[in-house]
Amino acid sequence: MDEPATSVCYEIRIRGLLGETLLGAFPGLYARAHGTETVLTGALPDQAALYGVLGQIEALGLELLELRRTPRYDADHCRRGNEHA
Repeated sequence: MDEPATSVCYEIRIRGLLGETLLGAFPGLYARAHGTETVLTGALPDQAALYGVLGQIEALGLELLELRRTPRYDADHCRRGNEHA
């Protein structure tokens, strides 16, 4: 999947290890386990898409631990970890 050049890469840390069913709620994001946390990474085209992901986290009752925006789009960073997209 090629993201537009204007996409921004985000790293989203969620408390707990998410199973396949919950990971299915985040299409286009890649997931990896980090201790007792799940780290989602991926490029999002705009703030509306980011708010959509954050809304999904809230709707599922998940605990958001950290949200980081990388300084610039880095395709390799956005694709680290296990692919669940």
